Amino acid sequence: RSKEVKGISNSWERPKINIQRTKSELALDIIGYTVYSGSIVFLMINLSALPEKVPAHFNAAGEVDRFGPKVEMIILPIVGAFVAGLMQWIERFPEKHNYPQRLNENNVKEFYLVSRKMMNRLKNICLLFFALSSFEIITIAQGLENPLGNWLFPALIVSVAIVIVYGIIKQVKIR
Repeated sequence: RSKEVKGISNSWERPKINIQRTKSELALDIIGYTVYSGSIVFLMINLSALPEKVPAHFNAAGEVDRFGPKVEMIILPIVGAFVAGLMQWIERFPEKHNYPQRLNENNVKEFYLVSRKMMNRLKNICLLFFALSSFEIITIAQGLENPLGNWLFPALIVSVAIVIVYGIIKQVKIR
């Protein structure tokens, strides 16, 4: 196997650098985990008052297309915790992320930081999405009008796309 002389192409050759977490990463984690934890508390408070059948799936238009037993409500926070935990773990190892071939000793720290911040933002968007989904299901199950309308899923897609495009633009600017 050939080694690249100028760049650091092989993820096993990349240095492990301890980069201090930024204030924005810490703030986003506080917001994301607080809202997510709040949604779990909100679910626990409201679970016994929910009807036996609750919205369990939404179509692309944001309309309920399947109802299921309220015990299914517990699945959402479990999946959210798994996704957040996995993304948190991936965030901790930026040296294993995918980078362009121009990654080298001079720009490695900048690439790692951009990639780690992108993972942090995506993780916190997921936490907010799981929290808002739970809130939406509970309010609909209680017979209230859907407070988020049909905007939750499109907002998720747009938010994720913005974070990824922004991260790519930041990486393109790295020399």
